[in-house]
Amino acid sequence: MLTATNLSICYGPRKALDGFNIALAPGEIRALIGPNGSGKSTALQGMAGLVKPEAGAVTIDGAPMSVMTRREIAHRLSFLPQQPTAPDEMTVEQLVRQGRFAHVGLFRRYRREDEDAIAWALESTGLAPLAERPLSALSGGERQRAWISAALAQEAKVLLLDEPTTFLDIGYQIEVLDLVHRLSRERGVTVVMAIHDLNQAMSIADRITLMEKGRVVFDGTSDALAESGLIEQVFRVEGRFVQIAPDGPPHFDVHLKRWSGKRGFESAKHAPAS
Repeated sequence: MLTATNLSICYGPRKALDGFNIALAPGEIRALIGPNGSGKSTALQGMAGLVKPEAGAVTIDGAPMSVMTRREIAHRLSFLPQQPTAPDEMTVEQLVRQGRFAHVGLFRRYRREDEDAIAWALESTGLAPLAERPLSALSGGERQRAWISAALAQEAKVLLLDEPTTFLDIGYQIEVLDLVHRLSRERGVTVVMAIHDLNQAMSIADRITLMEKGRVVFDGTSDALAESGLIEQVFRVEGRFVQIAPDGPPHFDVHLKRWSGKRGFESAKHAPAS
């Protein structure tokens, strides 16, 4: 459905993405993980066609993204950045309507299929009762769901999410992750999600891509990642994987130690964030 081949992106002299490769299947959930500055956001922007690469290519359904217009891309792919903004007085429904820009045409005439898509997006995110509420009156989780609803209204089959659970408390994080899982399993939407929480990534993703310094250092299942030893190496933490549920994903238990260069691991008051 979507592939990136040897994608490289530079910001001035710095190579933020170096030979990035990914191939996504319909309905797959892919988690991008890695330390801050590892290239996760740049990879998403490259896959969305928002940054011109120095090398490599992105294709959707076999067609090169480089020859597509923004409207053609929007029919196939939706991208939600880390902290999107909109006027506080805008209502939830008005925001979701913005997601139909690729479909309604120059004169903004909404057809029956557009109205149906908006209604479906609101229902799918549980926001239909809040459709007339201004964004300023929403909780953090509700606002994030409103943005996801706007992305869904595009009816794109590929959804790229950059840190969708950041700054949300645990309850709202679970809401967002549950929505992502339902979209994948019930609607066949392919989801690529940059996420900081390792255990959330392992619990929801079909495959995980681990990045370090702009390069992919692992691509595979949660079980294979747990056996690789790469989490400790890349994140500079000490810990162990434990099996909480017999048929569930492995869970990484971080020891209260930190990496100290040549001295290795030493005691610390707080566990490093994963």
